[in-house]
Amino acid sequence: MISITIPVYNEEKNLPILYEKLQAALQRCGQSWEIVLVNDGSRDQSAAVLDGLAAKDPRIKVVHFRKNFGQTAAMMAGVDHASGDVIIPMDADLQNDPEDIPRLLEKLDDGYDVVSGWRKNRKDHAVRRNLVSRIANRLISLISGVHLHDYGCSLKAYRKSVIKDVRLYGEMHRFIPIYASWLGARITEIPVEHYARQFGSSNYGMERVVKVVLDLIVVKFLARYAQKPMYVFGFAGLCSFAISLVSGLLAFYLKFARGISFILTPLPLLFVMTFVTGVMCILMGLLAEIIMRIYFEAQGKPTYLVRETRNLEVGR
Repeated sequence: MISITIPVYNEEKNLPILYEKLQAALQRCGQSWEIVLVNDGSRDQSAAVLDGLAAKDPRIKVVHFRKNFGQTAAMMAGVDHASGDVIIPMDADLQNDPEDIPRLLEKLDDGYDVVSGWRKNRKDHAVRRNLVSRIANRLISLISGVHLHDYGCSLKAYRKSVIKDVRLYGEMHRFIPIYASWLGARITEIPVEHYARQFGSSNYGMERVVKVVLDLIVVKFLARYAQKPMYVFGFAGLCSFAISLVSGLLAFYLKFARGISFILTPLPLLFVMTFVTGVMCILMGLLAEIIMRIYFEAQGKPTYLVRETRNLEVGR
């Protein structure tokens, strides 16, 4: 089964048109399908429109949030309530083209686990959206090592096996391909159509750039140090101890070789501050290690993932 998951926020005029386009495109796929629409606290008549669609078509599933929780939360709710083996998120603003869905499915059939849409001819503001997006995509690709042209495109296809255990927060929905790559997923990208918004207004602003950068730092930290947080805290602590040692030795050298009093230089203060910082970093690293062990052991989570086995009994 194919599950289309769509976050909805103030899209009352777009929803009926989107439903008709999706229905036409999905009928041609030749597979069973469902559409999971998550109402992210809309303030217009989107809730009533969604309920009307659900009443008309049992393949339409609707989840109403109590308030606006953001796109990432809405996307995760869509995944949590999806029944399909293939999950395809997309936007409700008619800027994605449902006719691209069969092409995404064809790529999955080629053996890929994630197929990402690339809005090659994006119909958005040239500077405020397009330029900023290109810079952000290059930065994300460089830091993450997963090279995609368009992380911000919601239209993607996932095998449920690579997305079902992913938990996201903040603005991290755009980083799902990175999380999937940690699970050994095969990822590819295809150009998709993109249209200018017809109704309503965009809910994105320049402040999202700051959020994306901060979330990217979190993703990079988790990628490299999630299972060994002492490496990053310990390294910072050792650097602080090194600075403390150098500043302390230099302070004694100036005192006894040059006759310069301790109070005439900032070195003693630097020595104390960096020493305390080093101790705090080491203690934080130890605390993080304890938390990580509790996370894995208390929940019985493995520290590895198995793709498949041969000649092993189930449950052994």
